[in-house]
Amino acid sequence: MNNTKYTEFCLVVEGNYFTVEEAKHALCDPFIEEFVEEKGKFRIHNFDNIQATSGIPLSDLELEMIDDGIFEISCRASPQILNKDKAEKLAETLRRQAMFDEISVKPLS
Repeated sequence: MNNTKYTEFCLVVEGNYFTVEEAKHALCDPFIEEFVEEKGKFRIHNFDNIQATSGIPLSDLELEMIDDGIFEISCRASPQILNKDKAEKLAETLRRQAMFDEISVKPLS
């Protein structure tokens, strides 16, 4: 029997966004634009096909506002686990997109 406990991680991001919806658009827009450039069109069901990072589809990411302009990105509602390696890769991707001012990886509480 394997009792290995996996630690889940989240990203804490800061940006000049007033609502969760604005931050969600900032998170998703670069991925959607890249998808449209590759495929020519986008439909809402394509969220499952767009990989935010290896093994984590865009549709599995969840945003929550934890303070003014500060948001948590996690996979709480998803069967996927955002482990440290995937969280670091996602953070690097978001840094390249420059949609958030600050990005840090933290264990999910």
